[in-house]
Amino acid sequence: MQKNEIFNVKNLTRLALVAAAYVALTLMVYPLEYGPIQLRFSEILVLLCFYRKDYAVSLTVGCLIANMFSPYGVLDIILGTLATAIAVFPMYYTKNIWLAAILPIVSNGIIVGFDLFLCGEPLWFSMGTVALGELVVIGILGTVVFKFILERNHAFMRIIGSTRRTAEKTAEV
Repeated sequence: MQKNEIFNVKNLTRLALVAAAYVALTLMVYPLEYGPIQLRFSEILVLLCFYRKDYAVSLTVGCLIANMFSPYGVLDIILGTLATAIAVFPMYYTKNIWLAAILPIVSNGIIVGFDLFLCGEPLWFSMGTVALGELVVIGILGTVVFKFILERNHAFMRIIGSTRRTAEKTAEV
């Protein structure tokens, strides 16, 4: 990806839509998305970072905005966004999507679990349940959807602007 491609209208629109989708999906099922037991289905979108690295900015911004609605306040805005940033920026550089999925499971489990502990929730319970929620949403549901459905859809991969060579692209060459 060249530097001028990052700032073209098409790419900026794509990035803004992903950030907006993250916020909308988070707020759509509001009570399930915050707290020690959470299933943040919008987290599936973090797997986009495996296919194109500039989605890391979109998802960090989307998480920041979504966390502004958190009942846990400023701590969740700061620490929750930090957990996402730590997970998504290195995701593009991992070898496969299964390894990429581990990053948000671990970072959110530890950092968001600690965030909830600072807000009065039990530490190990919060870390465990947040990590479990991430495992279900990203590690199982997200990776299966991306790897076995979306990655095989050439139109979808073109729409997201994937810069990664998938198994099917490699076989075609």
